[in-house]
Amino acid sequence: MSEPFIIDGKEIGHNHPPFVIAEMSGNHNQSLEKALEIVESAAKSGAHAIKLQTYTADGLTIDASHGLFNIESKNSLWKGYNLYQLYQKAATPWEWHKEIFDLARKNNIICFSSPFETKAVDLLEKLAAPAYKIASFENADRELLKAVAQTGKPVIISTGLSTLAQIDDTVNFLYNNGCKQLSVLKCTSNYPANPSDSNLLTIPHLQNIYPDAVMGLSDHTPGIGVAVASVALGARIIEKHFTLSRAEGGVDAAFSLEPHEMGNLVIESQRAFEALGKVHYGIIESEKGSLQFKRSLYVVKEVKTGEFFTSENLRVIRPGDGIEPKFLDIVLGMKSSKNINAGTPFSWNLAK
Repeated sequence: MSEPFIIDGKEIGHNHPPFVIAEMSGNHNQSLEKALEIVESAAKSGAHAIKLQTYTADGLTIDASHGLFNIESKNSLWKGYNLYQLYQKAATPWEWHKEIFDLARKNNIICFSSPFETKAVDLLEKLAAPAYKIASFENADRELLKAVAQTGKPVIISTGLSTLAQIDDTVNFLYNNGCKQLSVLKCTSNYPANPSDSNLLTIPHLQNIYPDAVMGLSDHTPGIGVAVASVALGARIIEKHFTLSRAEGGVDAAFSLEPHEMGNLVIESQRAFEALGKVHYGIIESEKGSLQFKRSLYVVKEVKTGEFFTSENLRVIRPGDGIEPKFLDIVLGMKSSKNINAGTPFSWNLAK
């Protein structure tokens, strides 16, 4: 049994509202001032955490321009770059990290990062990062997984581009190397992703396989609809890329949320969680005032003692304090036991 999943004092799990992460990624466009503004904006939007990516281009690849080192797909947001150029453009300089972490703490928003190399873990440990995120592209890097697991901090992994066997290998490796708090995020590694490729039904399936892990969604689709829907299927961590303005451009801007959208995600995911409730039938306390709007049997014309009830003097109407409509056919043809005024709710003592 894993320990409760807690990041910086905040408990996250099936019985708790969704934990919303604003992913800065490269949306700072190489401006520290913009990065700091993103932190403050994420905090104001209500996001629970701001997440960075900690890497260097040299730590991820080499500066080469042949074969798969070049991004040539016509549908890619990054067509025309080689990998080294893209990562240089998107990287968050390591010397910025302390100032970003400090500002996050000042604004009461949790700050952590996705390390992409073991040296990044060393840096983040010095900054007292409260958790670690492993990106889909790195979830098979055992050296990195081991370094993160051995910190003893909560670990969140994305599952894009992974078979179930590969996910299982990663999860077991993390557990075997000291990870005690794990979250598994459904992820579609396409940028932007199509909602029809989200396959959110995978979330409860993963929960059945890993009952001790917290489920979540790393979402690259436009808008917030997919993320909100994931809550109903068990997602309790939601990660979305975040930008001050898509119009400003940037490597991730096209599939990032703006501040008002992030605020809506926080609100609507909370509402989705609250709406789940429990299995319940019947009248709840807050509904009782609405009983008057249900239909029931009513005497709608004056009826004398001994007179037959007919479709002319007895109808199914609102309000709902007469007997249930299903008894109409039984009552029709019965005789009145007394004089009855129009507008009287029908009860069994009125018939004989």
